[in-house]
Amino acid sequence: MTLKGLELNRFIRNVIAAATLAIALLALTGSTVFAQASDCGKKRNVGNKALDEATWNQLNRVYQYVGEKRYDKAYKQLQKMMDRAGRAAYLRSVLNQALAQVEWSRENYDPALKYFEKAVELDALPEQAHFGLMYQIAQLYFIKERYREALEKLELWFCHSPRDKITSAAHVLKASIFAQQENYAETLKAIDTAIEMDDHPKERWYQLKLGSHYELEQYPQTAQTLVLIISRWPQNKTYWTQLSQIYLHLKQDEKALAVIALAYRKGLLDMQGDITYLSSLYSNSNVPFKAALVLEKGINDGVVASTRNHWTAVADSWYAAEEMENSLVAYESAGKASTDGMIDLRRAYILVDLERWPSALKALHDTLGKGGLSEQKTGEAYLLRGMIQFNLGNFDSARADWDQAGRYDRVRDAAEQWINHLREERQRKAL
Repeated sequence: MTLKGLELNRFIRNVIAAATLAIALLALTGSTVFAQASDCGKKRNVGNKALDEATWNQLNRVYQYVGEKRYDKAYKQLQKMMDRAGRAAYLRSVLNQALAQVEWSRENYDPALKYFEKAVELDALPEQAHFGLMYQIAQLYFIKERYREALEKLELWFCHSPRDKITSAAHVLKASIFAQQENYAETLKAIDTAIEMDDHPKERWYQLKLGSHYELEQYPQTAQTLVLIISRWPQNKTYWTQLSQIYLHLKQDEKALAVIALAYRKGLLDMQGDITYLSSLYSNSNVPFKAALVLEKGINDGVVASTRNHWTAVADSWYAAEEMENSLVAYESAGKASTDGMIDLRRAYILVDLERWPSALKALHDTLGKGGLSEQKTGEAYLLRGMIQFNLGNFDSARADWDQAGRYDRVRDAAEQWINHLREERQRKAL
């Protein structure tokens, strides 16, 4: 069985999209990250500035309102302060930052971004606060799908942050931006750094790593990542099926089967596609007994649809395993689900081989009664039914079937031979 490339591609794309979305939402609900100054990048010439006591008291009341979720009250208070701020750049920067935090708290991200940008544009805040805003702006740019600008702001934040202040979350945000830009090599560098520096890496981070390896066609690394993910989150069926398909793509068929079979034993395979996939792997690995057993159980449990094709696959596998009784039962079920007589004809051939003439005759009655066969198969069915009638001693019925068979080119000669044999048999019995 070949890798279902389209399905796997869709899965990986969904993984990346879901992971980056979750990371973005997590970023917006997280705490503010502040940077500290260093000698990296452009130097800013801002002195130490302070607010007067009255302004501090007003801001404290504003943040008290925010803590109480009285956002409208906080916003109105800040607007009044802004109206009185005049051209004082530092105070206006502080107020814009506060307004942004209020809008952020009530999830109004567009105005929050506008106020953050204004606070930075005024270029009056101390280093720590100024570059701390870069991180928040980067998060909002990311949400707005302004990925190039998000990366610029984030890189500036990294530039002005000492190493011991940079968190794994910042590297995850960086990885997410690169993923949206389809720069998967850089995505891997960032997400690997985040995973390495965090004691409890999140599942979404590994999903981002997984998707990046796959997009870079690094299939062995994709498999290794899936093995690691399964060791941490073993109850997620999707990881097992994807690992199996990756092994199949790598032509490691035994591993592909072993992985999905283990998932089956753990009770994780609960959909039709899972069961048919496992059954097909067993068939391709020349294990027809298990192929039939798994698929038949899936049908009986109601997981797999009771269709002609599924029952035929069960029957074929039982037949390959030389389990004739089980094969006949499955072919009968397939025949009941079929609108033509083709499956009943296959069952009839098996019954003839077993010399079960009455059952074979009934199967041929079902075959010809349903019809829907090609001319060749119709001729074969009449020929075979004649043979059964002959063995049951029903010579007149046998002759009638062979006469019908003689109307079809492919079996005409065989029908004539049987008619001649019948004539000789009758002559012998007449003596």
